[in-house]
Amino acid sequence: MQDYIAGRVRAQRVEVFERVADGLRIPGKMFNLAPRPWEAGGVSRSDVTSPSQPENGEAPVLRREFVKLGAGLAAGTFGSSVAGRPSAVSGSRIGLSALAELRANSTRLRSLDDHLGGAETYRLYVAEVQRTAALLKAKSFSGEIRRELLQLFAEQAQQAGWAAFDAGWHEKAARLYDTSYAAARDARNEELAGNALAHQAYQLVSTGKRGVDATNASVAIARATADPAVKSLLYQRAAWTHALAGDARRTGELLGFAENALTLPFAADQGPGWAAWAHTPTELQIMAGRCWTELHKPLRAVPVLENAMTSYADSHARDKALYLSWLSEAYIDAGEVEQAAAVANRALDLSAGIASPRPAQRLDAVIDRFAPYRAAAEVEDLLARRPINPGKVGL
Repeated sequence: MQDYIAGRVRAQRVEVFERVADGLRIPGKMFNLAPRPWEAGGVSRSDVTSPSQPENGEAPVLRREFVKLGAGLAAGTFGSSVAGRPSAVSGSRIGLSALAELRANSTRLRSLDDHLGGAETYRLYVAEVQRTAALLKAKSFSGEIRRELLQLFAEQAQQAGWAAFDAGWHEKAARLYDTSYAAARDARNEELAGNALAHQAYQLVSTGKRGVDATNASVAIARATADPAVKSLLYQRAAWTHALAGDARRTGELLGFAENALTLPFAADQGPGWAAWAHTPTELQIMAGRCWTELHKPLRAVPVLENAMTSYADSHARDKALYLSWLSEAYIDAGEVEQAAAVANRALDLSAGIASPRPAQRLDAVIDRFAPYRAAAEVEDLLARRPINPGKVGL
C-alpha cells in the first residue's frame, strides 16, 4: 500500500480499486465503483467510521493514509477511463452522458475533503476547474448543457477555493471565489452565487476582515430560495459572520432561520450536493456551538457541541479537531479548566499529520488561554504538547 500512497505504483485494474475499498470499508462510490457487497445495509461515507466505535491510536492515521491512496488513484484516472471503461467526455460535443460523468467524478473527488486537508486536495480540485474551463472553451453543446457546465465549473471553483483557504493560500482562494461567483451568475444560478458570497465572507472574517456585506447579500438569496438545504447552509454561515462581529442578537436570529429550514420538506437527492451536507441537525449544532463560543456564552455552547461531537466520526479529523477547539474554549469560559484541557488534548491527537494549518492555528490560540492555569497538571501536559502555529513561523 505504501507504494501506491507514495505514487511509485499506479492501480490499473478495477480489482485494485475493489481490494483497497474493501480493505478499509470505504463505499464503492468513492472510487466510481458499484456498491460493495458489505454495503447492503446502506452504508454512507459518513458511516465509514461508526460513532459507536471511535477511532483511537493508529486508526485515524491509517484511514487518512488510505484516503490519500484514493486521491492518488483518482488523480491517476482523472480524465481517462477506469479499467477500460470508456469516457463519455470525448469528441467535439458535450451531451448529457458526458455531463453526468463530469459531475460523478467531481462528486467523488469532493468527498475527499471530509478526510484530507486542503494542501492535499487543492491540486485535484484545481485540475477539475481547469478541465471544465477547457471544455467550455473547446467543445460545442446546447444552451442548456452550457448552463449546466457553467454551474459545475462554479461548484468546482468553490471547492478548489475552499481547499486553498484550508491550506492558508488566501489569494488563490479569493480568486477562485470570484471566478465561481461570476460563473454562477452567468449560469443564472442565484443560490450557487450566494454560496460563493458566503465562502468569501467566511474567508474574510477568518482573516480578521469585515465580511458582513457579502453575508447580507447571501442572506437575501437564502430568503428568496425555496431550497431548504440552501437556506440552511447560507443562514448558518451568515450566523458565523455575525458571531465574529459580536452581534449576538443577529446571530441568534440567523441560527433560528437555519433551524426553521430543517423543518421544511426536503429530499436529500433533490437538493444540490454543495448544500445538502450542512442540512442536518448535527451540522447546525456545530455551527451554533461555535457561534456561542465566540460570543462567550458557554451555557449555550457546551451542550450543543458536546452532543454533536458524540456522533461526529473521528475520520473527519481536521473538522473534528477544529470543533473540539471551540468546545475546549467554551469549557474555559465555563470555568471547567480540567475538562477544557482534556478536550484540547483530544483535538491535538486528531490534528496530527493533517495537511491544513487551521487546526494548529486554532489550537495555538486556545492554548494561550490556559496560561493562567499552568499550575494544574492537566494544563502543564497540554502546554508541553503545544503545536507549532504556521502563522507564527511564516510557513
